[in-house]
Amino acid sequence: MLNRTTQPHITEPTEFNLHLKPYQHYVLDNGTNVYAVEAGEQEVLSLELVFNAGNWYEEKNIIAASTNFLLKNGTNSKTAFEINEHFDFYGAYLNRSCYSETATITLHCLSKHLHHLTPVVTTLITDAVFPEKELAIYKQNQKQKLEVNLKKCDFVANRLIDEYLFGFHHPYGRYTSTIDYDAVDRESIVDFYKKYYTHGNCKIFIAGKLPVGYDKILNESFGKLPFNNTNLFQKEIHSAPAIEKKYNLINDVNGVQAAVRIARNFPNKHHPDFQKTLVLNNVFGGFFGSRLMSNIREDKGYTYGIYSYLQNHIHESAWMISTECGRDVSTATIDEVYKEMKILHETLIDKEELDLVRNYMLGTLLGDLDGPFQIISRWKSYILNGFTADYFNSAIKTIKTVSAEELQTLAKKYLNPDEFFELVVV
Repeated sequence: MLNRTTQPHITEPTEFNLHLKPYQHYVLDNGTNVYAVEAGEQEVLSLELVFNAGNWYEEKNIIAASTNFLLKNGTNSKTAFEINEHFDFYGAYLNRSCYSETATITLHCLSKHLHHLTPVVTTLITDAVFPEKELAIYKQNQKQKLEVNLKKCDFVANRLIDEYLFGFHHPYGRYTSTIDYDAVDRESIVDFYKKYYTHGNCKIFIAGKLPVGYDKILNESFGKLPFNNTNLFQKEIHSAPAIEKKYNLINDVNGVQAAVRIARNFPNKHHPDFQKTLVLNNVFGGFFGSRLMSNIREDKGYTYGIYSYLQNHIHESAWMISTECGRDVSTATIDEVYKEMKILHETLIDKEELDLVRNYMLGTLLGDLDGPFQIISRWKSYILNGFTADYFNSAIKTIKTVSAEELQTLAKKYLNPDEFFELVVV
């Protein structure tokens, strides 16, 4: 019988022995790699095709994103309406996204309907026609959205800080204008589509309650496609940070809110400091209980929220502090950020605070692995970055064992105000 006079043992996340469920690996007839995680209780799955088709590979601005967006807007056999109706009929959801290095086509569906849906996904890769009418609608809508967003200080700040960090001609620093949308033409889209989708480099990630014979279904739909026949030229692109470090921009003369961005360039995930710096970042500004939040939100009341994070790029990264605050307290907000950097230089993080951060990070990680979609998402990140399960194990060990002295050393190395770009947009 349960003894309610005795307090049960509370297990801290640091006591957990976390493991990342391994994937199954298949190779289709055309050499395409498939990574599968079979897990979950519900009869649903996610299927994601990842192409090396991000804006890293485009020769003309916004072509990669435009091609990705218009993939499902018509083929030789189906109109955009008919494509959407087909997926709706089976209760499925098809999405596409474009990032700096990669572009994706993602399908969520009932497991039993996979064989009805993959053939249509195949036609999007091999038979998309990019009708001029759909292209014109897309360009008009995007220009209207851009004009609305350019009135928002946070949107403008996000564009400009990346330009300062990497340079406008770097894929991470480039942004679009209405002129770029006007210059988008069907010929450029078709050329990009044929090279980076129809004949492109593709990896497939599938997870969930997988139906019997799913590997054969994938092979029938994607195993005969001319994937991986193009030797992609890996462009050597290097960042070119701006010389000036401090910027102030008046975007709205009557604006009462300021978007503040404080950022510096940082190595990618392969750097030996990266995992330890993630722990330091959480102490500094990575979660609701961080020092930036406690000081600038809770104590000073300058903002509703302030966070710091390391950007999730493959080639390079950046350490970013981001907030929106009152226009009249923007300078004071920046001063407080730098004060918190100085404290991390001068004073060791005490055990109670460091344990709190360890438990937060491991608890968050445990939640991130709750289900097949989350597991395959983490595997996708590792595989695209060239990591194995050892990286996961190393991350767990780092969170549990990194010392306050090591974090102080990292703070002195990276949290130096003179090395940060500073941007305020009103």
